[in-house]
Amino acid sequence: MEGKRLSLGVLGVLGLLLLAAAAGGAEPPPSCEGVRKVFQLRQLGPLRGIPESPRAGADLQVCTSKNPTCCTKKMEERYQTAAKQDIQQVLQTSSAPLKFLISRNAAAFQETFEMLIRLAENYTSTLFCNAYRNMAAEATTRVQEFFTDVGLFIFGTDVNTEEFVNRFFDTLFPVVYNHVINPGLTDISLEYAECLRMKRRDIRPFGNIPKKAIGQMGRSLLPSRTFLQALNLGIEVINTTDHLHFSKDCSRALLRMQYCPHCQGLTLSRPCMGYCLNIIRGCLANVAEVDLHWRVYIQSLEELSSAMSGTYDIEHVLLNFHLLVNDAVVQAHINGPELSEQVSKVCGPPVRKPIQSPSCSFDQNKDNQILKMFSRDSEETLTNRRKEFISHLRLYRAFYGGLADQLCGNELAAADGLPCWNGEDVVRSYTHRVVGSGIKAQSANPEVKVKGTDPVISQIIDKLKHVIQLLQGKSFPNYDKWDLRQTGSGGGSIDEQISGDCDDEDGCGGSGSGEVKTVLKITDFPETSIKKGP
Repeated sequence: MEGKRLSLGVLGVLGLLLLAAAAGGAEPPPSCEGVRKVFQLRQLGPLRGIPESPRAGADLQVCTSKNPTCCTKKMEERYQTAAKQDIQQVLQTSSAPLKFLISRNAAAFQETFEMLIRLAENYTSTLFCNAYRNMAAEATTRVQEFFTDVGLFIFGTDVNTEEFVNRFFDTLFPVVYNHVINPGLTDISLEYAECLRMKRRDIRPFGNIPKKAIGQMGRSLLPSRTFLQALNLGIEVINTTDHLHFSKDCSRALLRMQYCPHCQGLTLSRPCMGYCLNIIRGCLANVAEVDLHWRVYIQSLEELSSAMSGTYDIEHVLLNFHLLVNDAVVQAHINGPELSEQVSKVCGPPVRKPIQSPSCSFDQNKDNQILKMFSRDSEETLTNRRKEFISHLRLYRAFYGGLADQLCGNELAAADGLPCWNGEDVVRSYTHRVVGSGIKAQSANPEVKVKGTDPVISQIIDKLKHVIQLLQGKSFPNYDKWDLRQTGSGGGSIDEQISGDCDDEDGCGGSGSGEVKTVLKITDFPETSIKKGP
């Protein structure tokens, strides 16, 4: 029914002509035919029971008048429902561009992160197929498990970056030992592999590289995860304020403003601006309390977005993870004799089984079509897409603070200087005091009484406060204010983590001739990045 009713503004232009003629005051209409037609046109309910001509309205509770009326108690109930539905519809129309902006970008960033993970997994698996074919089948399984954990973390699952990075290198060590450090005609036994896995952190076959990976992953994945969480909360905030529960006093005020004029035959009337502001500011008093937190939310999103570029950008870290893995394998190979001695001391001599690992089974071409679809112009890097999104979102910083003014100015109230409805009659102007926005200001509201806070709005404000803490990096002991000159749970400065300088304009460069600068120009694996192993 709501979708079929005409919006409040449909008849507004014609209404101005009527209002100009009615400036001297509202008089009872000679018949209720005009009221019946609008009631039917807006599909507010059945026509039976609507008076043919004005009658006494002693049974009315809100649309009371000394004059005869075209309304019955049943009509008043229908109007009450329509008034709430109308304001709900106007609210949703007003927030629709903002909601679309956030939801579209949340989906786009999630899709980009998913493709980044898949691309990085492809690179790392292909590394083993191209350079370490004998252990590729086993290593690829470890790679798949690692990037599954990466995805789980970014999309909100409670997993720990330090734990899954360490787990990857723990499980990789037996494979590297078996094929690079101490290769044999057959594989090591499962028990011996388990000993190697358990002792990897003590033996440190990969040197400082796992620690570097922990620092890089923590610094790049956590901001991206927080960014996505914040966007999803933004959608939740809008959904919450789009579906408000109006108090009884607010509902009666909306009815008086929007439909009580119909009872006097003024079916095209619009409320005075001041009258509209008092009622809408009263009804949205709790929503106005969101304003301060919404402003900080957008500012914090902007600050985090700026901190996500550079060496610790997720794009850079994920797409160059294969270089770290390659360096780790090469380091283990170089230190092979010393590592063999250490392993013998803690796990004993190698125990082998008569099974040989299969060679590479990874099909590096299987994702080519999907990955090519991901290739776009360099102007569309993650950093630039975030900047563009934030620049549009910044326009909505004052959305909740000015919502009542927007609704009255754009949708509900009569234009300045025209006759308007003041709740009782058609007048030249509204003479009562107009209050400000927010709960405290409503104590002087002559039209709506506001009692206390809305628990639903209070809950969404608490969620906003929490996500602001996350966005500002204050809820993580190892990530204070997203200072990119520090590292997370492991590692030193940026220079220690990744050699080379970083230029935000064209990506980040570092050690290794095949370091990937931007995902958006890449469709095939850069074989030149591989330092060939033994």
